Amino acid sequence: MLIPVLIAASWYALPGALVTALAAGILMAYMPQDAALGSVQTTYNYWLRIAFYLLLGGLAGWLFHLRRRSFATHRSIARTDHLSGLANQVALDEDLEQCLSSSSRATGTTAVIQVKVTDMADVIEALGLRAADELVVEMSQRLARSVRKGSSLYRLGPDELALVVTDIERKDLDAITRRLVEVGEESVLIHQVPVRVQLAMGTAISEGNSKTATELLRQARTALMAAVRQRRDHAHFSPTFDQSTLASLKLIARVRDGLAAREFELHYQPKICLADGRVTGCEGLIRWRGDGDSLIPPGAFMPKVEQTSLIGPISYFVVQAAGAFSLHTGSEDTIAINLSVHNLHDEQIHDLLRQLIEQNGVRPDRLEVEITEHALIGDLEEARSAIQRIRDLGIGVSLDDFGTGYASFEYLQHLPLTGLKIDRAFVTQLEGNEPARRLMACMIDVGHALGLEVTAEGVETREQADILRQLGCDLAQGFLYTPALPDSEYQGWCRRHAEALGHS
Repeated sequence: MLIPVLIAASWYALPGALVTALAAGILMAYMPQDAALGSVQTTYNYWLRIAFYLLLGGLAGWLFHLRRRSFATHRSIARTDHLSGLANQVALDEDLEQCLSSSSRATGTTAVIQVKVTDMADVIEALGLRAADELVVEMSQRLARSVRKGSSLYRLGPDELALVVTDIERKDLDAITRRLVEVGEESVLIHQVPVRVQLAMGTAISEGNSKTATELLRQARTALMAAVRQRRDHAHFSPTFDQSTLASLKLIARVRDGLAAREFELHYQPKICLADGRVTGCEGLIRWRGDGDSLIPPGAFMPKVEQTSLIGPISYFVVQAAGAFSLHTGSEDTIAINLSVHNLHDEQIHDLLRQLIEQNGVRPDRLEVEITEHALIGDLEEARSAIQRIRDLGIGVSLDDFGTGYASFEYLQHLPLTGLKIDRAFVTQLEGNEPARRLMACMIDVGHALGLEVTAEGVETREQADILRQLGCDLAQGFLYTPALPDSEYQGWCRRHAEALGHS
């Protein structure tokens, strides 16, 4: 009779155990024979057995009750984000799986909205981690109040949230995302400082139970990353995202293999002095010989590489190759290399540049670093400090693609630059376009007023070169002279060009 009591206790805790124990005690009490004593059962034994089973049932029920409560407490802790009080990733995985597998959802629609506070790092830097935590709590509460009934909000990380919405149509989903964006744009007072943040969102939908929870979450995450990359506030998952992500993974894997197989090389495009036609230097441009003899231009792989840790090894190769080129040519011409925003604060890049000068004997005045305007986005003082470290080595620094990015006159005035490269987009419009010529003249004058050497890139016609010369531009670079050439061909081209000018 003990087994039914224990089973009832495990299923129904204290109430079930007591009822079952009482029934067992009564049944045992009415047995005429006492099996333990081998004699007729007395009235005293009746009540003793009932009391024994009640005590046993109560103890078993109480123990199972404690066990259940402890399990529920631990489960609640495991499913809750303790900072915001919202459910967490564990809860999201479980709830979404249950929602999608439920038979009642077989014909319904479930949507996942993944939300990221894109400028949380700025809040942490300006106000500290505690302020960022307060912001998360306030944003969570606001978003929770703004979502519709029946929706569930989860916190996935320091700056990420997720919303699960059931029985929703696409137009309603768009309305929800717009509302969430509006909530994010509302000012939040943190440490007496009004803070406005930007939200990026990725959405994915499952019709019925056609997708697993893992698949739906991955699609929402992929859409979110697409929105962040494209600097949009919202992106809805598309199968092309998967194709693009897969292509990116394959490309990065090929680049990694290409580095190991030494498939990368520098080609060199000369910079021509517009005043007398002399070659004054060149720009080292990376090329990838990834498919036999065919060359892959940097535009086909560098944008993806810059989003990964491979930007380091690629840049290290470029620095070392440029140093080797400078040493073996032995000319007085400079060689310029491109560094990304990620390289400006890379200690290994600075160590390699210093090593080229101090240990390998490369003259610093024969090296130049070109950075794009995008590298200047953010803290002006931080950018100035990073450029000054390069200048302290004696290496020139030129601002590339000028006119297409974010550099203001304030940036140009305070940065320790030595050169300015005007983007090809302005050069191609010079012929027969007086406003374009006036704009070019202004940019050249700005560069000269700041003491910078001005280079025009993308020069393709003789008329463009003549206009630039008349406007006072210092150097030109482009297909008018030659495309970028491998080392062996570049030296021969320079000799022929010098002979044609009479400078041999």
